[in-house]
Amino acid sequence: MTILQSKIDFALVFSVRNANPNGDPLNGNRPRADYANIGEVSDVALKRKIRDRLQEAGQPIFVQSDDRKVDGEASLRSRAENGLGKEHFKKGADKDKTARAACQKWFDVRAFGQVFAFGKDGDASGVSIPIRGPVSIHAAFSLDPVSIASTQITKSVNSEGDGSKRGSDTMGMKHRVERGIYATYGSINPQLAERTGFSDEDAEVIKGTLPKLFENDTSSARPDGSMRVLKVVWWRHNSKAGQQSSAKVHDSLRALLQADGSFDEAALKASLPGMSVEIVDGF
Repeated sequence: MTILQSKIDFALVFSVRNANPNGDPLNGNRPRADYANIGEVSDVALKRKIRDRLQEAGQPIFVQSDDRKVDGEASLRSRAENGLGKEHFKKGADKDKTARAACQKWFDVRAFGQVFAFGKDGDASGVSIPIRGPVSIHAAFSLDPVSIASTQITKSVNSEGDGSKRGSDTMGMKHRVERGIYATYGSINPQLAERTGFSDEDAEVIKGTLPKLFENDTSSARPDGSMRVLKVVWWRHNSKAGQQSSAKVHDSLRALLQADGSFDEAALKASLPGMSVEIVDGF
């Protein structure tokens, strides 16, 4: 595989309708929003969805969610040690060699990076191996303030006991964004790709994953069809350093985005002459 030779910028525009795209555990799991009611989806949540879609496509993933484990490993440490061998994480081990092996084995380590930080256990000493990945993605923000609706819910079944007595109702709240259009931006850095072995083929895998970001992501907070990718914009520069700064590339889309998530595609392609611009519809 050919190591990535050209800088890439990308953007993702998606819609939310009667769903909680990213609950805030410090605020009763209400959808994340700032004081102006601009909705937010954290970069961590977005990377979780990318990892899940990659895993479904057969890519080896290191940071697997508990409900999607495919290898039965109980922790990241056990996955790392059983995947690469305990000798890679012992005192005096070659950290560069361990990093190269991890990048070669797991797609998400090669793309997003990872910190292998394990404490002492038996004959294994504490170790910290940081890996910087070439793929970065911002938090997503809504284009306009969002309206958040809250509904009180009740559980009226017995969780314990022999069923002879009716348990008291358990009250709770469920929150949702009624309607919103969100956008997020990201980049892929060729200099960091050289360190992890991230290739042009890997970049194509990421590009093919983004339009399907919310497929198979169903939950009670996000029913099927409540979140949808509208457009993916993929800018490819003609050099490792890039023809323009990522800020200028991303702002070229921000300037054209309408409240409904649409934009003038011809104007976007013309705004940065000499750059390759690909616009992909959501799945």
